[in-house]
Amino acid sequence: MSGRRDNNDRESRGRTEPTLGRLDDLDAPASPVDDGLPHITVDAPRRRGGTPPPSPQRRSPRKRGWLIPVLVLVLIGAATALWLQQDRLRNMVPATELNDTLAQANHSLDEGHLDGTNGDSARELFEKARDQQPDSDAARDGLRRVGQAEVARADAALNAGKLDEAEAALNVARELLGGGNDVERIAQRLSEARNPQGRTESLVDQAQQAFAAGKLDGDDGAGALYRRVLDADKSNAVAARGLDKVGDALAAQARQAIAAGDKAKANALVDRIALLVPGYSDLPSLRAALAETKKQDDQAVNALIQQGNDAMRAGRFIGDGDDSALARFRAALAADPDNADAKAGLGRVAQALIVQANAALDSEDDVQATRLLDQAAKLAPKSAELAAARARIGGGEAKASTPTVAGQPAGDAAAMPEASMEVTPEQKAKVADLVRRAQAAASRGDIMDPPGDSAYDLYRNALAIDGNDASARAGLQGLPTQVEKQMQQAVASGNVQRAENLYATLSDLAPGGTSQADLRHRLGSAWIDNALQRASQGDRQGAFQALDHARRYAPDDPRLQSAYERIATGR
Repeated sequence: MSGRRDNNDRESRGRTEPTLGRLDDLDAPASPVDDGLPHITVDAPRRRGGTPPPSPQRRSPRKRGWLIPVLVLVLIGAATALWLQQDRLRNMVPATELNDTLAQANHSLDEGHLDGTNGDSARELFEKARDQQPDSDAARDGLRRVGQAEVARADAALNAGKLDEAEAALNVARELLGGGNDVERIAQRLSEARNPQGRTESLVDQAQQAFAAGKLDGDDGAGALYRRVLDADKSNAVAARGLDKVGDALAAQARQAIAAGDKAKANALVDRIALLVPGYSDLPSLRAALAETKKQDDQAVNALIQQGNDAMRAGRFIGDGDDSALARFRAALAADPDNADAKAGLGRVAQALIVQANAALDSEDDVQATRLLDQAAKLAPKSAELAAARARIGGGEAKASTPTVAGQPAGDAAAMPEASMEVTPEQKAKVADLVRRAQAAASRGDIMDPPGDSAYDLYRNALAIDGNDASARAGLQGLPTQVEKQMQQAVASGNVQRAENLYATLSDLAPGGTSQADLRHRLGSAWIDNALQRASQGDRQGAFQALDHARRYAPDDPRLQSAYERIATGR
C-alpha cells in the first residue's frame, strides 16, 4: 500500500486536502462541522426596526437622576442665605470709598461749609455716604450734626437781623432734624421778627416800665428791650426815643464816674452806651473825656515808674523810705491797678532780690539768702528762679538724711555743699522720674496746672529731694521760655483765650521779663482781631467784651478806637 489516505475519511487524523464540495449547496445554511476546535457564536446583525436590549451604560444615568434636584435645592438655599446675610457680608467688605466720603464730609463740617449745590458741602457728602451705605450710623450722625450747625447759624443770623439768611438755615435744619425744640424756638423768633407788631408793643411796654424803675442795663433792662424792638423794626420811633433816654442816663453816670476817678466804671458805662445806642450823639465827647483823664493819670503814673526805674539802677531795691524802687512801683499800681509797666517793675525788684540771695548762697550765708528770698516771695511767689534758689538752701531731703561729720554740728554751713551731694540711688531714680514727668507735662502745656502734676510742681518736687540736680534746675528755669513759645503759637493760631492764660503764667514765672512788653502788645492786637471777627458774625456784645481785653493789654494801640467805632456803627 502506498499509505495515502482517502480525502473523505473523516476518521483520519492526517492532512486533509481541500475540496470545493457541491456548488449547489452554497445557499443552504452551513451545518456545523466538528473540526475539533472551540465553537464561537456570532450575534446576528442588528436591525433598525428592532429595540436594542438595555445595556448597563444606558441604565446608569437613570439611577443618578436624583442628583439634579438636590443640586438645585442647594443652590437655592445658598442664594437665600446670602440674601439674608447681605448686611453682615457688606460690613465685612472694606468700605474705602465710604470712609473717604465721611472724611471729606467731616472736614467740610469743621470748615463751616454746611450746605450747597456743588457736591462738596457737608450735607451733600453725608447724604452721599448714606446712599453708599443706607444703614451707616456715621452718615446719619453727620447729618444730625449738620442740622445742629444750621440751627446755630440761624440763631446767629437772627441776632444780626439777617432774617432771610436765618430762614434759609432754619429750613435746612428742619429738613435734617425733622423739628425739635431748638428749631421751633428759632422759628418762633423768626416769626416775631417778620411780624413784629404784636410783639413790639409788648416789648415797648416792658422797656418803659423798666426805665421808670431805673433799670437801664441788663437783659431785661430798658436799654436791651428797646434795642430788641429796633433790631426787629428799625423805623420804630418810640424805641429810638427810648434808647436816647437810656443813653442820656448812662452818660450821666459815666461822667460821675470820671469825676470820681473811677476809670473802670466809666469805661464800662461808655462801652455799654456804644453797644445799646451806637449812634448816641454824646459818645465821642465821653470817649474824649476818658482819654484826657487817662492822659493825666498816665503822666503821674509814668513819673512814678520812672522814679522806680531810677531807684533800681541806683541799687535801692527795697527800704523803709518812699524813694526805693519797691515804694515807687507800688505807688504807681495804687494809681493804676492794671498798669503793666508797674507790675513789671515789681517783678524786676523780685528778680534783683533773688540774685542777691543766690550770691548769699554762694557765700554760704543761708540766713541772709532766706531773708532775701522771703522778701522776693511777697512780690513774685511763683517765680521759677525763686523756686530754684530755695532748692539750694539745705539741698532737699538728701541733706536731711546725711549723717553728721565727726566733730562738726549737723547744721554747720561748711558741710552743706558736700552733704547735699550725697543722694541715694533710690532718690536719684525718683528725681529722674519726676524730671521725666515734668518734661512731659511741659510739652503738653500743663505748666502750672493741674496742681501736683504740673511741670512747675514736679520740678520743685525733684529739687526738694536733690536741690543740686542740674536737670531739674534747668527744667524749672527753662519753663518761661517754653511758655513764651506756646503763647506765640496760640496768638498765631487765633486762640486768644489760651494766649491770655499763658501770658498770665509767664508773668508769674518770670515777672518783669524783658520780652513781655512786646508779647503783651501782640496779645492786645490779637484781641482786637477777635473783636472784629465776632462783630462780623453778628456777636456785637462779644465783640465789645473782646475790646475790653484788648484795652487791658494794648491801651495805646491805634486800632483800638477805630475798632470801637466800627463795631458800634456796624460798618
